[in-house]
This record gives sequence, structure tokens and C-alpha cells, in this order.
Amino acid sequence: MHDPLVRSAIFTCSFSTWKVREDSKLWTSCSSLMQFIEEAINLCTPEEVQFCDGSEEEYQHLCERLVKKGTFIPLDSVKRPGSYLCRSDPSDVARVEECTFICSRLQEDAGPTNNWKDPEEMKVLLLKLFAGCMQGRTLYVVPFCMGSLGSSFSLVGVEITDSPYVVCSMHIMTRMGISALQHIQSNFIPCLHSVGKPLQPGEKDVLWPCNQEHRYIVHFPEERSIWSFGSGYGGNALLGKKSMALRIASVLAKEQGWLAEHMLLIGITNPEGKKKYFAGAFPSQCGKTNLALLCPSLPGWKVECVGDDIAWIRKGKDGCLYAVNPESGFFGVAPGTSYASNKYAMQTISHDTIFTNVALTQDHDVWWEGLTKTPPIGLIDWKGGAYHTGQPAAHPNARFTVKVEQCPILDTHFKDPEGIPLSGILFGGRRASMVPLVYEAFSWSHGVLIGACLSSETTSAAAGHVGKVRHDPFAMLPFCGYHMGDYFAHWLRMGHDSQTMPPIFCVNWFRKDGEGNFLWPGFGDNIRVLKWIFERTEERGPAVSSPIGYLPAPGSLDLTGLSIAEDELFALTLSEWQQEIRECREYFALFGEKMPKELLQELDHLEKRIYESSSTASK
Repeated sequence: MHDPLVRSAIFTCSFSTWKVREDSKLWTSCSSLMQFIEEAINLCTPEEVQFCDGSEEEYQHLCERLVKKGTFIPLDSVKRPGSYLCRSDPSDVARVEECTFICSRLQEDAGPTNNWKDPEEMKVLLLKLFAGCMQGRTLYVVPFCMGSLGSSFSLVGVEITDSPYVVCSMHIMTRMGISALQHIQSNFIPCLHSVGKPLQPGEKDVLWPCNQEHRYIVHFPEERSIWSFGSGYGGNALLGKKSMALRIASVLAKEQGWLAEHMLLIGITNPEGKKKYFAGAFPSQCGKTNLALLCPSLPGWKVECVGDDIAWIRKGKDGCLYAVNPESGFFGVAPGTSYASNKYAMQTISHDTIFTNVALTQDHDVWWEGLTKTPPIGLIDWKGGAYHTGQPAAHPNARFTVKVEQCPILDTHFKDPEGIPLSGILFGGRRASMVPLVYEAFSWSHGVLIGACLSSETTSAAAGHVGKVRHDPFAMLPFCGYHMGDYFAHWLRMGHDSQTMPPIFCVNWFRKDGEGNFLWPGFGDNIRVLKWIFERTEERGPAVSSPIGYLPAPGSLDLTGLSIAEDELFALTLSEWQQEIRECREYFALFGEKMPKELLQELDHLEKRIYESSSTASK
């Protein structure tokens, strides 16, 4: 017998009562789902319950509710139809990595790069926080699917949340509602989320509720469950994204022999009409979305987008790697995006988009740094006050949330359940010096070393210090759900048959000269680097061997129309590389006996090549 509140909610708490009556058997057919819902209701004690059907009607109703509350500001219906501006609490603007936990049964399974707490102790803490946390609010039940509906490679989850902003965002970022519910069986991933701010009787709600004192984003790998408390921000609250599609999925991938990666996916077609697909791992705000939506500066070249953030990669029957994008939307960084830098991104967000923490113009459009050279007059900043020169108009981590289908260069195989075949893998980060524009690994294991050694200057995507170089292996430091040493070993195992593995490359768009200016123009001109990579996968791109890998041979990089000192882009300061190797050794020591010996040997080989090159240069 189900709780009377649940039975009542199934038939009454919907925007379309007839739909719920028609679909009630779908909700009640899975006993574990009903148990999860009942337990959440009894624990969180909401005022109302809403079973989400994923319809456009439901989305519009929620948006109207948020407008009425003042959380959503409708944008100009001609300039930006169907779009809204939302301002978060100034304390809730980024991922909170220090509050993110991997609660495996054994601490060694979480590893030294994850925060760990005993799962039973964490449950006691969370149960106290969640008790009564939805008082005065609506509990939304959001069934969702990551990946193509019905595919054996997809994962289904159910997020329970008290944030209508989260529900609207899940409408965009996942395949949610009745369509996902139809594929739910007993093995769905339960996700419980609350902003952590209950309302007392008669208490007026704030525009962006959150809990500044208590924030926890917690993952239980063995249970395949996620609990998130206190934050309403995307990466902390949209639990299908980083939490499920990376942290939990990475654990499943290790167990089942595939990869869940923080990677973009693009298709590149050369002027002869030949097409290849590539994956790329970059830490947040290192140009992933700009690369995924690239507008090539070279005539005859075409780039199409499969995904901008997450890739699930499996071996096909032919032994090659195939990748899918499990998301259905973009959650991109707005600052720096413009028609000059990325016209396809601008076309994508021209309508039906949720903008978070950008500035508002007098005519109810949006603005952020980099959109135009100068800010418009009468601008309202991201905090809702008058903009003053010298202060940011938009938060550096301001975001746009938009459906993938609005992308004008969406690849035709975007929904292919079998995935797209990978011809190459790219790693890259923000490095002002040392790392050249592009180089290729000598082998699969050398490429895994490049991924394991990946470092980048920190950005505003995560709370904390900005601009400090930190190790971020495979751009997965905040997202790997288990011990990073085991993760490196898993990558090595995936390439045991190196004959079918794609080549691995490292790129760095952010190298600077002695005066702090970028050496490379980036954006659409990145196609010049991709062209060389494309040709290298066919063994047509001329290259020279260097201590760190294969570099483009002099003149092989198409710099037509650019005035660039090619030598500066590829200069190797061997003393910097020697220091980098020392730091990598210290970092790898964190992983103890789980650090693969094969990677340590690759590091030895790199050090030897650097030493020999340095000795030769000094003679």
C-alpha cells in the first residue's frame, strides 16, 4: 500500500491531470521507484508533490511560475524569444569541490584526490540535513535519461528536487519526463537534491534559495546514488550532469570496460569531403565549447558538433573506440562568447535559452564581457545593481543553458546509439608557457602519460583561487568517482591493442609571449591545428620528433594569412620541462602502489629524452 500522499499526488499534482491519470501505471509499476519517492516525501516533508512529465506545457508553466516569483526575468521577445535571465545568490555561482564527496565503503577506493567520508557516517549527517528541508516547497520528481532513449548504452535516473530552476534546466540538459519513465526499471540511479532552505509558515521566499552554511554533493558509488544539499547551481544541482554522467558513470565504466570522460566530441570534414571524429579533454573554461562549435577560418573545412562536455567511449566490435554524448543540452560559459569569436554559439543561444548571472541591458537583452568591445549604457550587472566600470558586469562563470538541437552545426549522428568512431583524442589546458601549440604522443601509453600529467591554470568554473596551475589529469580531477591510480590503469588497459587505438595529441591555445600576450589567435584559427592533426591520423602531416613527442615539421602548419612567429609557438625550454617532470613525480607519489609502473616508465623515458636533448644543446 502506497502512502496516501503519494497516491494523491500521482493523480492530482500535475499541470495536465489527464496525462498523469493516463500514465499513473508507469509511475507505480516500479516498486523501487515508488519506495524512493515515498521515502523522500516522508524525509523532506514538502507542501506539494509534482510528478514531471517532460512536456513543453510543463516547462512553460514552470518558467511562468519563476517569472511570477521574480527568479526569472523574461528577455525581449523579439531579440531573444523564449529566453530568461536568472540571478543566483552571489555565494552560489560555481562547483564547490571542497564540498563534493565520494563515499565509497573503503577510503582507498576514493583515492587521494577525492574527499571521502564513511558512507554510514555521511548518511547520518545527510539525513539530519534533509529532514524537513522541503517544508513549504514543492517536491518535483524528475525521471531522466542520459544518452539516447532505449539505448543499452544509456543510463536512467530520477532526480527529486525542490528547485524549479533545476527542473527547467533538466528539461534542457536531459531527456526527461514520461519518455524517460518508460525506460525506468529497478536499476535506475536515485538522485536526491534540495536547496536546503525550508520555509516556515508565512515566510517569504528569496529569489535564489540556497544554504550557505551546509553544502554537500555526495556520491555513493556502490549504491549508485547521489545526494546534493544546499546549492542550486548547475554543476552541484543538475545531478544528471557531472554527478551521474561522470562521477557515478566513471565507476560503472571501470567495472564494465568503457570510459566516462570530460570530453567534447566533434566531426571534421576536409575540403575533399572526408570526415573524421575527435574527442577532446579540457578543464572547464579552457575552450571546450568554442572548439565544439568551431567556425573554421580555413576555406573548405567544416566542423560539426556532437557534444561540448561529456563523452561515453566504448570499444566497438572492430576494436576501435566509439563515443556518444549523453547530454541533450549545452551548459556553456557566456563571457568571451561573441559573433567575432563564435558565431555558431551565438546562433544557438539566440532563442529559448536560460541565462544565469549575465548582465541585463535597458532593452531587456543580455550582455557579458567579450560580447561587444564596450558595455551598453544603463547596464544592470549580474547582482541586479547598476553596472560600474571596473566591476564585472557578468560573473566570470556566467552560463547559458540551451538545447543541443538549436545548434546550427549539430552533427547528423548526434543521436546514434552506437556512437561515432574516434580518429584521435586531444588533451589541453591553459598554460602560459612551456607547452607548445600542438604535439603528438609517440604511443598509446605515452598519450596516457600526457593525459595523466595534464595541468591547467584554474578558472572561475570552480570556487576558489583563479590562475594557479594545478594538476588536472585527463581534465577529470573534480569528476573521477574512484582512485585516480586505478583510473590511469584503466586507460592503459583500454589500449592493450594499440593497433586499433586512435593517436593522442596535446594542444595549448593559451601560450603567451614575454609581455603577456597570447601567441595564438585561437577560436576559428584552431582549425589550422586540427588540420594538421587530421592529416597526422592519415600519416600525411609532416612531423619532426622532439623529446616530448612529434611536432609539426617547419612549414607544415597552415599559417596562411597569419603573422605569427612559429618558432615561439613550438619553442621547448628544457629547464621548464625538467621542472615539470619533477612536479609530476611528486604528484604521482600521491597514488602510491596504485600508480601504474608503465606510466612511471614512460615518465622515465621522457626525462631521459629531455636530459639527452639538454646535454646535446649545451655542447
